[in-house]
Amino acid sequence: MIKSDQVAVISESDCHQIILRRWHLESLELAHLLVDTILDKKGSHITLLDLREQTVFADYFLICTAENDRQLRALAQSVVEDAKQNGKVMANGREGMPETGWVLVDFGDLIVHLFSPSTRAYYNLEELWAEAHVVLHMQ
Repeated sequence: MIKSDQVAVISESDCHQIILRRWHLESLELAHLLVDTILDKKGSHITLLDLREQTVFADYFLICTAENDRQLRALAQSVVEDAKQNGKVMANGREGMPETGWVLVDFGDLIVHLFSPSTRAYYNLEELWAEAHVVLHMQ
């Protein structure tokens, strides 16, 4: 046990592991927060993929389907706002327009893909990233 006047000394690698663990938890916690946001806005076919073993540009993909352009717009707006208000995380960027059937919201380690049904079927990210671990799948 460390007394209040003592300083704990940890190795650089232990410090790095603590930071990575916290970073991972934050992106996973954000993903779960945004799943709730998507459910509140009636998004469907929600899938959360763990990509940490497959790529370095993101840890997770959160994928969902919206039934129309209006719902896509509402989902994208809600995801950005809820991440900011409740997750204290700002989106790095947003790409695509609801009219195209695909809106991507980039949170760094977490990338949210919001699709129309036909665009989701066309790009089929779950098949493209079939080696990824499925963390969550909801119809």
